[in-house]
Amino acid sequence: MKPDERDVPTGAAALAKGLYLLDVIGEAPSPPRFKDLQAATGLPKGTLARLLNTLVLFRLIRQEDSDNSYRLGHRLFELAHRVWESFDLRGAAAPVLERLADETRETAALCAIDNDEALYIDQRSRGGAYGFRIEIGRRAPLHCTAGGKALLAFAQPHEQRAIFDRIKLERFTDASFTQEDALLADLALARARGYAVSLEEHVAGVSSVAAPIFDHTGRAVAAIGVFGPSSRLTSERLHVTGRDLMAAGRQISGNVGATPMNITPSTRSGRATDPQVECVLPWGAHLAEGPVWSAREKRLYWVDILAPSVNRFDPATRANEEVMLPRLVSAVVERRGGGLAALTQDGLEAFDFASGALSPLVDPEAEIPDNRFNDGKCDRRGRLWAGTMRLDASRTSGSLYAIAPDLTWERRESGLTVANGLDWSPDGRTFYFADSAPGRIYAYDFEMETGRLARRRIFAEIDATIGRPDGLAVDSEGFVWCAVWDGWCLHRYAPNGALAREVRLPVPRPTSIAFGGGDLKTLFITSARVRLPSRILAEAPFSGGLFTLPVDVAGLPASEFAA
Repeated sequence: MKPDERDVPTGAAALAKGLYLLDVIGEAPSPPRFKDLQAATGLPKGTLARLLNTLVLFRLIRQEDSDNSYRLGHRLFELAHRVWESFDLRGAAAPVLERLADETRETAALCAIDNDEALYIDQRSRGGAYGFRIEIGRRAPLHCTAGGKALLAFAQPHEQRAIFDRIKLERFTDASFTQEDALLADLALARARGYAVSLEEHVAGVSSVAAPIFDHTGRAVAAIGVFGPSSRLTSERLHVTGRDLMAAGRQISGNVGATPMNITPSTRSGRATDPQVECVLPWGAHLAEGPVWSAREKRLYWVDILAPSVNRFDPATRANEEVMLPRLVSAVVERRGGGLAALTQDGLEAFDFASGALSPLVDPEAEIPDNRFNDGKCDRRGRLWAGTMRLDASRTSGSLYAIAPDLTWERRESGLTVANGLDWSPDGRTFYFADSAPGRIYAYDFEMETGRLARRRIFAEIDATIGRPDGLAVDSEGFVWCAVWDGWCLHRYAPNGALAREVRLPVPRPTSIAFGGGDLKTLFITSARVRLPSRILAEAPFSGGLFTLPVDVAGLPASEFAA
């Protein structure tokens, strides 16, 4: 139906404002309301109302009656279908392949799945006589090439299962995956990272990295990768290139997949790093998380989710011990009877640091293979509280669980995107919990004896332009400290939710915090370098390191799991 022209803003300026408004709605971390759009755009109330009415009329956006929020409309998907019907993937990828080949001085290639193999459909090579060339039309196995693994990792579960049922996991080199469980664990890592890596798994001496290209529905239709000699494509270079390939995939298709998490943090502001912040361990972890102070051992345990590994740091000697694990690990906690428990890709497991052995305990999400655990801590009754999230943070499929000492469990929250930091007030009556994607830290009334949660409310909210709340910890005065992912800082909030202090850091992606030391007056800060572009790493070379900050107010001792 043609709209009444009297109701439609006219002119190029109005068109530009309407298109800008579509961008604002599409990129908002959660569906915005009228007041949110007014604050984000600065448009006068009358102008904004007319633009919104026009966009609704053309079905480019829709308004939800339940909460008066605005979302992208179905007409955009109809138009996207028409675009993709005539989309020239090779043509769109050609300039990107040229750029990647020039920048890396290696071979950049484009592949898709065809007849259960990776089919290379275009390539550009700058590797010279000692490079690795890929001919257009060449086929390669899915399970041991970076491009094939990227496509497998992001395939729908039923599609992935069907492919596994048809293909043979053939050995090409000593590094090839020939066991399905090990390959699935590696694909989970790829999905969590956003890109896949092959370390001489197909051809000896050749390594590669690849990221998926998504269509308008979020389906991985191709992969773009960089291939070259392992002597030049070191592990560190592969992971930096992986982030660049994620951006390249988005550039080719104009589609971000479905993940709400940013891959391009802002550069450091003009404010200087707090002079008391010190990098005590320049480790270069992919995604360091879950720090927990062991008063028994006077050591700090922490994990690198994407290595994956569990680490133990001695602040007296600054020595770090690393134990590599066969699957994703997101947090560890001490057990009252001794030893550790680890939250892994397979649920909650007993973990022996000396041997690296894992023993299954319980898995509340055994039937949700696309999810993983994220942060976890114990309350003062010895229950373990832990949140889950989708591997690629693309859906609100996460939950919050309370796992009792007898290993029974209850789901206490659902509909979460990136379940993250959690802790309790000094009196144990308030529970704090962060969902990073919407940028919110929630507070709940907490009943210690039963673990019952009540009266959820927003304790603090961080605008996406500043960063997102990650791990958190409460000090003995009841103030909540929070690591701000992509914010280059920590926040300290008063018990009423007011921001009381900001600590500037030399890295953009602090991930979590824990109070430690004999007096619990040392704040340990983990950080990440995952998906950071080379220009940011040049500005923040200690990304992925462990930092400390001396504080005047002590923290609270970590509680142990009573199982």
